[in-house]
Amino acid sequence: MSGSMQRGVALAATVVLLAALGWTILRPVGQYGVTAWFTQTVGLYPGSDVRILGIAVGEITDVIPEGDRVRVEMLIDDDYDIPADADAIVLAPSLVSDRYVQFAPVYDGGATMEDGAEVPLDRTATPVELDQVYGALDELSSALGPTGANKNGALSDLIDTGAANLDGNGELLNRTLTGFSQAVETLSDHREDLFSSLDNLQAFTSALATIDAQVGQFNTNMAAVADLLAQERADLAAAISLLNQALSDVAGFVQDNTTLLTTNVNRLADVTLALVQQRQALAEVLDVAPAALGNLAHAYNPDYGTLDTRDNSVGSTAPEVIVCQILAATGRVTIADLPVQVPQLPVPLPTTPEGICARLLSGDADANNIPDDANGNGVPDLQELLTLLGGGGAGSGASGRSVAGLPSIPGSQG
Repeated sequence: MSGSMQRGVALAATVVLLAALGWTILRPVGQYGVTAWFTQTVGLYPGSDVRILGIAVGEITDVIPEGDRVRVEMLIDDDYDIPADADAIVLAPSLVSDRYVQFAPVYDGGATMEDGAEVPLDRTATPVELDQVYGALDELSSALGPTGANKNGALSDLIDTGAANLDGNGELLNRTLTGFSQAVETLSDHREDLFSSLDNLQAFTSALATIDAQVGQFNTNMAAVADLLAQERADLAAAISLLNQALSDVAGFVQDNTTLLTTNVNRLADVTLALVQQRQALAEVLDVAPAALGNLAHAYNPDYGTLDTRDNSVGSTAPEVIVCQILAATGRVTIADLPVQVPQLPVPLPTTPEGICARLLSGDADANNIPDDANGNGVPDLQELLTLLGGGGAGSGASGRSVAGLPSIPGSQG
């Protein structure tokens, strides 16, 4: 870079710095700048007021046309806050006086305009000019005049007809307008409910729109049902007639048999009472019936046509005790003659055959914590007895045999 270019750049930077410094120093203390864009600014000049609620809070510093819009520069006192989304409106206090810019609404909290804020065209407004009003009135009078709507006397006829219709109906018209005003006021008082209903209706229609195909199919089905009912209306009429006749017969039957029906109902009440009283038993039956029926089906032997079941009428009593009881009851075993030496115990053995047999079959009749082995063959007596009764094992054959050292069963072959 050449020396002259460097000097030029340095000079330009110095000028910019001095301008910024001068603006900072010379700018009015306690104010911030705001820019607003308007479509037109008739009667608005530098020095015009900037107001809030009609109170001056600043002034316009510059009005600059830029193409199809006008840029207005303003300075606002720092003592006054303006909402960040406020509107800027040009107002004319009279037909001939200067106009001013007013900000609205009044600040009541939230974000505020900062220095350098801008108000776009969609948040600014200007008053209608007087010549525009005159022009609009002239266009209206021309449109309604003899060269316009009243060219053939249509407007005059309308006025004459309206006067004739309203003649003598002033009071009625007044009541109508009053009632309409009250209706509008009622709607205004309940506008939140009205808008809520409209919102709900909109949500409902949106939901219907999302299932348009299903709604269409439903309407088609309803139409088909209606057509079917129309085709079958004769049969429906006949069915309704028969139903009416049947109901008449039922009513007559009830009337003729009132006493019997009363008796049956009373007896039915007794039956239902019994069912209620036995509801727990019924519940248990219903609970176990499926399993019982399943077991019955499984017990059926289709090859032989029999029910292969096992009697368990004595419940969960130990099998060896049952066998001992049966042998003692039939005289096959005399428990008193069993060659098992039982020492004197602090607690005497039971004296009934069933009790003694059950005690012996415990496998430790003398309660010395050592399995009984009366014949000394190293096999506990209980095991040998069960082997004998079961018909298998060493030293045993069929169930009529005896084991050395154990009591013989009367009538058996050893």
